[in-house]
Amino acid sequence: MKVLVDTPIWSLAFRRKRDTINTERINNLIELIHDERVAIIGPIRQEVLSGISNKNKFYEIRDKMSVFSDYAIQESDYEFAAECSNECRRSGIQGSHTDFLICAVAIKNNWEIFTEDADFFEYKKYIPIRIFG
Repeated sequence: MKVLVDTPIWSLAFRRKRDTINTERINNLIELIHDERVAIIGPIRQEVLSGISNKNKFYEIRDKMSVFSDYAIQESDYEFAAECSNECRRSGIQGSHTDFLICAVAIKNNWEIFTEDADFFEYKKYIPIRIFG
């Protein structure tokens, strides 16, 4: 089964300094890569690459990520993301459009989401996402 890897996990993997707390997450990502289970969508790729002011570092990370093909987001994915957002909002939980697109794509494809973003643990109370790990 594929696992949709969220921006915070990619960011951990590309940091120069690593600590023992994050080593397990990075090792999990490496295992997913070796097992060819990594899924990504364009908005996550954009988030990872945005804000990298050093051009050489940007190109380095872009090239490393280029081995992963983006899942082709469909019109129905955006509509379902809006439904997920609305469901959470009815319960007082707000999130970004990208977060709910991640949720919608993961639910639709029966994928887990690999993240350390605490918001997803709140969304999980109201929509049927599964968190990896």
